[in-house]
Amino acid sequence: MALASRTDRPQTPASRRSYRDTHAISLTTRSKASRAYSRFVQMMKLFLPLIAVVLIIMIIIWPHLRADSKRFSIGFSNIELSEAKDPSMINARYIGTDNDNQPFSVTADIAKRIDDETQSILLELPKADITLNDGTWLVLTSETGLYDRPTQYLELDGAVNLFHDSGYEMHTATAGVDLSNGSAEGHNPVKGQGPFGRIESEGFRLIDKGKTIIFTGKTTAKLFLNRISQK
Repeated sequence: MALASRTDRPQTPASRRSYRDTHAISLTTRSKASRAYSRFVQMMKLFLPLIAVVLIIMIIIWPHLRADSKRFSIGFSNIELSEAKDPSMINARYIGTDNDNQPFSVTADIAKRIDDETQSILLELPKADITLNDGTWLVLTSETGLYDRPTQYLELDGAVNLFHDSGYEMHTATAGVDLSNGSAEGHNPVKGQGPFGRIESEGFRLIDKGKTIIFTGKTTAKLFLNRISQK
């Protein structure tokens, strides 16, 4: 009786199987990481030149953008209407000094130069502010105005209002203001009021930056005697 010999295949130890599986996983992970890195490199090759081009363009056009912004700002702050390309300006402001070197300003919602030969400026909703050395102020407003820059003379028309720091105010239809010496006058009916009463007249003259007001023509006044005596 013959005995069949059988040779059993040696079994792989568990530790070797674990090492082999771990090694296979490591190779797979490295392969994925390598492919991801390759894609990243390809994307950088595409985007880096584009970024460089954009930076070069910004370097070229940036000085022009800053120059345009600077010209815009200077045009509005200086209000050189005689040199502006556009004869109209919004929120215009002109600052000057009178014969006594005291400051004044003329502002308007819209300012428009009449023509290239004169320096007269049409104003919509003008406002003239006069400040005295002692800190008091005088403000005049109207619907429209005409300002002559060489003579510093301002003509106001329509709902003219005059307000003084001391508390009085006047209202009339038209008025002329000489900003160089701080005087004003009007030849239409005027109504005024202040801490000591009310007054109506056919006209007025204001001198010495509002320290003295002369009412002309037929004049009526209502005085608050109790306030005058308290003063």
